[in-house]
Amino acid sequence: QVQLVESGGGLVQAGGSLRLSCAGSTRTFSRYAVAWFRQAPGKEREFVAAIGWSGGTTVYRDSLEGRFTVSRDNAQKTLYLQMNSLRPEDTAVYFCAAEPYGGANTRRDDYRYWGQGTQVTVSS
Repeated sequence: QVQLVESGGGLVQAGGSLRLSCAGSTRTFSRYAVAWFRQAPGKEREFVAAIGWSGGTTVYRDSLEGRFTVSRDNAQKTLYLQMNSLRPEDTAVYFCAAEPYGGANTRRDDYRYWGQGTQVTVSS
């Protein structure tokens, strides 16, 4: 079992950058696939990016157009999401998720553990 705590959200102007962090509670963090999802007001939670447990595979939402980068530091038990060239449509609560020995999957149901989320607001 793992607990996940997101941080790094905030208010930023369009075109700006933010880096989100997700701290895991388990020493076996390296054995988990990890992912970012986001949920805008009134919308379904959607996939953003994921890294498989082996670290060799990363997957991104197609519409991001290369603006976001996902990475992990297993020694620090932390997942990151670097977000550049932010747009107002990126405004959402961002959640991290984890699944033991999972792949870089894009479905919510593929992840058993979730954080509480961090708010990202991009002003125009």
